[in-house]
Amino acid sequence: MSSVRVRYTTLEIGEMDIHIRTLRDHLQFADINGEAKRFGISSATWPLFGVVWPASQVLAHLMLNYHVDGKRVLEVGCGIALASLILNQRLADITATDYHPETEKFLVHNVKLNNGKKIPFVRTGWADLNDNLGQFDLIIGSDLLYEVEHVNLLSAFINRHARIHCDVIIVDPGRGYHAKFSKKMAGLGYACSKEKINQTDGRGKSVIYQVLTFSRQGII
Repeated sequence: MSSVRVRYTTLEIGEMDIHIRTLRDHLQFADINGEAKRFGISSATWPLFGVVWPASQVLAHLMLNYHVDGKRVLEVGCGIALASLILNQRLADITATDYHPETEKFLVHNVKLNNGKKIPFVRTGWADLNDNLGQFDLIIGSDLLYEVEHVNLLSAFINRHARIHCDVIIVDPGRGYHAKFSKKMAGLGYACSKEKINQTDGRGKSVIYQVLTFSRQGII
C-alpha cells in the first residue's frame, strides 16, 4: 500500500461530518504480494473499493434516520463503508463485508478518524459459505449489480444471512440488472418496493437512483 496515493476528505452527510481516507483516484494500484490477484481482482478493478461512489452517498443519507434500534445490520460490498460509518456514529450494531483484501485497513483507519467504536469486518465473497458471519435484521448495499452474475450471487448471499424477519435496502444507479434482482428476491419470498431518487452527480449530470427495498416477514 505504500506506493498508492490517498486523499483525506470530510463529507457532509445531513448534520454529520464524516472524515474519510480514500484512494486519490481510480488509477491507484498496489498488489505487492499478489493477494488481490489470488482473489481474482485485476489491476483495473483493484482501486474500485477505495473511492466514494455516488450511490454510497445516497445510501448513507438513507441511514441517517433509518430505524436501527435493536437491529443487527450488515453492509454488503461496503468499499469505503460510508453507510457503516454513519450507522457507527449512531451507535448501531453494524457489521461490514467486502471481497477486497485492503478494505479492512481503510475501514479501521476511517473509524479512528471519526472517533468511533470498532466496526466488525468480514472479508468474504458472495459465493463463500461463511457461517461465522451470522444473520441480520437489516442488510444494506449500494451499486452492487454491475454484472449479470451478481443477480444470483447477491440474492443468495443475502438470503443466507437474512433473519426470518429481515429488511434489505439496495441503492442502484441504473446499472440495468435491478429488475432481474427484484424478481429473484421476490422468488425467495421478499416483498419489493421501489423509490426513485433524482440527484446531481459531481459532473452536474442528473442521475436517477433506484432505492430497492425488500422485506421478508415470517417463515417462507
